[in-house]
Amino acid sequence: MRFFCWTRCLVLCLQLLLGLTLSNLPTCDEGDYHFEYTECDSSGSRWRVAVPNPDKSCTGLPDPVKGKECTFSCAAGEFLEINSQLCSKCEPGTYSLGTGIKFDEWDTMPQGFSNVATYMESTADFSDNKPDSCVNSTWIPRGNYIESNRDDCTVSLIYAVHLKKAGSVSFEYQYLDNNIFFEFFIQNDQCQETSSSSDKWVKLSDNGDWMPHTVSLKSGTNILYWRTTGILMGTRVVKPVLIKNITIEGVAYTSECFACKPGTYSDKPGSSSCKICPRNTFSDRQGKECIKCEEEKEYSEEGSSKCRERPPCTEKDLFQIHTPCDSERKTHIMYKWIEPKICREDLPDSIKLPASGSEKECPPCNPGYFSNGTSCSPCPQGMFSDGKIECKTCPAGTEPVLGFEYRWWNILPANMKTSCFNVGNSKCDGMNGWEVARDHIQSGVGGTDNDYLILNLHISGFKPPTSVTGATGAELGRVTFVFENICVSDCALYFMVDINRKSTNLVESFVGNKEYQSYTYVVNKNATYMFTWAFQRTNQAQDHRRFVSDVAKIYSITVTNALDGVASTCHACALGPQQMGSSCVPCPAGHYIEKERNMCKECPPNTYLSPHQVYGKEACIPCGPGSKSNKDHSACYSDCLVSYTNENQTLSFNFNNLGKVATLLNGPSFTSKGTKYYHLFNISLCGHEGERMAVCTDNFTDVTGKETEADSEDYSNFVKTYICQSTIIPSDSKGFRTALSSQSVSIADSFQGVTTKMSLGGITISPDIFPSHLKIPDVNFFYKSSTTTSSCEQGRATVISMRCNPTKMGQGDISVPRNCPAGTCDGCNFYFLWETAEACPLCTENDYLKIEGACKHGQQETHYLWNEGKLCVKGVSLPEKKVSACES
Repeated sequence: MRFFCWTRCLVLCLQLLLGLTLSNLPTCDEGDYHFEYTECDSSGSRWRVAVPNPDKSCTGLPDPVKGKECTFSCAAGEFLEINSQLCSKCEPGTYSLGTGIKFDEWDTMPQGFSNVATYMESTADFSDNKPDSCVNSTWIPRGNYIESNRDDCTVSLIYAVHLKKAGSVSFEYQYLDNNIFFEFFIQNDQCQETSSSSDKWVKLSDNGDWMPHTVSLKSGTNILYWRTTGILMGTRVVKPVLIKNITIEGVAYTSECFACKPGTYSDKPGSSSCKICPRNTFSDRQGKECIKCEEEKEYSEEGSSKCRERPPCTEKDLFQIHTPCDSERKTHIMYKWIEPKICREDLPDSIKLPASGSEKECPPCNPGYFSNGTSCSPCPQGMFSDGKIECKTCPAGTEPVLGFEYRWWNILPANMKTSCFNVGNSKCDGMNGWEVARDHIQSGVGGTDNDYLILNLHISGFKPPTSVTGATGAELGRVTFVFENICVSDCALYFMVDINRKSTNLVESFVGNKEYQSYTYVVNKNATYMFTWAFQRTNQAQDHRRFVSDVAKIYSITVTNALDGVASTCHACALGPQQMGSSCVPCPAGHYIEKERNMCKECPPNTYLSPHQVYGKEACIPCGPGSKSNKDHSACYSDCLVSYTNENQTLSFNFNNLGKVATLLNGPSFTSKGTKYYHLFNISLCGHEGERMAVCTDNFTDVTGKETEADSEDYSNFVKTYICQSTIIPSDSKGFRTALSSQSVSIADSFQGVTTKMSLGGITISPDIFPSHLKIPDVNFFYKSSTTTSSCEQGRATVISMRCNPTKMGQGDISVPRNCPAGTCDGCNFYFLWETAEACPLCTENDYLKIEGACKHGQQETHYLWNEGKLCVKGVSLPEKKVSACES
């Protein structure tokens, strides 16, 4: 009872003290407080309450009133005025999405976004050198977009948002390189993914196109992840993922409008977006209009936040062109200012536009075309020209050799087009990406140094000449171009191919300064092709031009067997037996055209038919040593039976037990960031009568669960050859559901021959690579791959050295040079040592000893023993003991 009285007294004292304190506080004015909503209750209701500002203490706050329901939102272009709880239109200079928020400024990382770099590889078995840290791996803001990391770290761009109702997230992206894995997924506040794991893999985009991506969001907390993981082997540089215009719908009410970013404006109340200021105008943040620059002295690009002073004109501000040929077949060089012109000619250090050059004779027409007086026209079907003479009809018994041979560049050919684009701006839209220049075509000036300058060539299909339509070789045609890069920057010329208008794939890139050289692409599928050359001076955005003088020049482009091509010459064709002088007929597979009668005749045994010409017996090329031709003379192969003669001794080898595809998993190796990977080689030593049996497959689809290419028939994700190589990343390395196999390439698609010699057909293996002290020589299988790269201009070559080792039974062991753990030291020449008892020669009578015993009881026993250190297998068997009568 005494405790109760004491407690009651304490409460009364506190109430008295509090009342005295409040009575000393001033009454709240409207500027002393602001309104907020309480948290929503289970029924979706909430209250609007007044809250004193942080630096104010006052009494007499307005009573709480019932607030708008939790799912309420204003329309686009409006915001909720919480004092009146009514929607009001946004003022000019601002905008609102209603229930959405938008991120379109990437000068810095917007508030709320975070970067998390993780290294998903366990490096317990890494070498003494620790991998580089992933601390510096991050998404990088680039102004209008944000760019992913380019290394093999896993980096996540993360944003958390709380939705009052179901909504969505959308963004635009460029994702061009499948050497980077790109995921977008959503987690709830329990770190659980809210959608199927197979839906998180983002589809590759077409070159130059911004692709939209939209995902639905549930009400509540949504944590958004944009995650990239690079798969980098060697020194190849990948193209990063780019993201822009992230929009999230379904957020709570908007209590204020967003200011238009610098370079944009909204001039009317109730705007749901801001418009871009045109060229030579600017605006500050929250711009209501665009302010004009003083155009005589200043300029600005589209969407600028300020005007810049016009600099003096220099040689970097002009370019030259060759005018089209006039009626007299004359042309001259003209100089033009780069448009839009930003320099001033009236400043002291400025140069003037040079006068046009003197007239010159126009170059001849390209082969297959003729001059019609003012321009070049293609020769009619069945006719040919070298470009200097009138078109002539092909003689009887011949047919036109169709294709394109562009050597003179006075105008852009009809089946070519040029363009320019930039991922971050529209400065070069509408510009020519390339300019003709008489004996070459060169990259244009563009608008900024990181523009992509595009040149396209369209070919509707490929068809070999009539006489070889029966051939079974894989090659249908070739595209060969001669070029050079003249650069001081990190420029790059990309060569890409689009088959059947599905998706553009990068074939080869030529980075940095490149001397005059040629590159050939082999066509093995009859389809519609778009070949693309894209030149970029630098991949870094620049505020001003630094590398405008960097240029790519293409001197010639040659396409063979083009379906819609023209003819520069005619060649003899095969005629039917009863049709001398009439139309051409196709020769059967493996047949050449006999010169004397223009009749089809089969190639001799153990020769193969050239894929490039079939006229004359010389078109049949002898197979290499130890090889024979297949039935249709399209290739040479080994039957796995090899003989070797030296000093009156013949050794015979039978490798048929090694005919199945063998596998070598070499490694592990590690990237600079510590990613563990292996080199996998599949080896088909002899194939099956010329059929290549080794298969390597890229399993990107299996890893991601999502098809990334438009048509797997057009872009095969596997190679089938004699020897192929894949890069294998274990499943535990990057958190994949299965091991990743990528970068599958053929390193041996044609068999050259088999011999005990150390060189064949320009391929050499040094004795120091696999030292040996055996009396039995290694048997070397030589192969080539026709696919060329910028570093392997002659293609790749492979040698497999078969070594007798009686201690290694069955398949034995395959190894690579000690100082070249990847099987190659230069990426072009590969060497393998295959040690097995199956590589020993077949046993003969010379491999055992005959021992005659003493004569006992009129009989003599003869025993047979293998020579000491037996180095043979199979072949003849060791004879049984023999008992015979003694000779008297």
